[in-house]
Amino acid sequence: MRLKSYILVLISCVILFSCKSENENAVAICNTKNIIQPPEDTTIISYIINPKKQTLKFYWKNKHDSLIKTFKNLKTEVENNNEKLIFAVNGGMFKKHFSPQDLYIEKGKILSKLDTIQNGFGNFYLQPNGVFSITEKAVSSITTTQNFMSTSNNYYATQSGPMLVIDGELNPKFNKGSSNLNIRNGVGVLPNGDLLFAMSKKEINFHDFATFFKNNDCESALYLDGFVSKTYLPSKHWEQLEGEFGVIIAEIKPKEN
Repeated sequence: MRLKSYILVLISCVILFSCKSENENAVAICNTKNIIQPPEDTTIISYIINPKKQTLKFYWKNKHDSLIKTFKNLKTEVENNNEKLIFAVNGGMFKKHFSPQDLYIEKGKILSKLDTIQNGFGNFYLQPNGVFSITEKAVSSITTTQNFMSTSNNYYATQSGPMLVIDGELNPKFNKGSSNLNIRNGVGVLPNGDLLFAMSKKEINFHDFATFFKNNDCESALYLDGFVSKTYLPSKHWEQLEGEFGVIIAEIKPKEN
């Protein structure tokens, strides 16, 4: 009888020790997860779009030939068309009167010509610059201006600069630790053809911003604009409706009845 009692006590101790060890390991794992936070949670807001499954459009003027300019105006436009605005970002640099500074193609029509000047002033002319385009079959690409081939297959396109990532490598013009800080937004193409849009939540240099796209396996990425950049993304509780732009890139979908 004493032997049975001893065995039961021994088994109970083993069980208690095992449970304690498992609990301690669980706490350790949880603590590790709490420590490791994705960079975009604090410095970058990003959004991935599959252009073949989601509806991505470029906007500049409405059907009355009036400038749209703001996300708020675009939101009204699409809602009047029984659609819902899911995501919006300014789509490149613009001139004084909100016209595209460079190449702009909308629904297959070239509304602003390709700018091939290489020795200009400002970020746009920091070489190489490039073009973000989408074909009528929703195939996306980002290429340097020099390699861009304007064809009838390009349904949407916007030119900007500089290129952030070229063939999987950072633009060699960028310097690590640069003090050239600003709010920045851009777009990259992922290996599966999806698009990665990103905007810094605080000022960042080109090197660190480009590194975000490279670390997410983008073979190519393009800078869109700087301090004026805004993003509308309610799904991530980020709704910047203020600001005026030229081109706007947006995802829409039909309203649910």
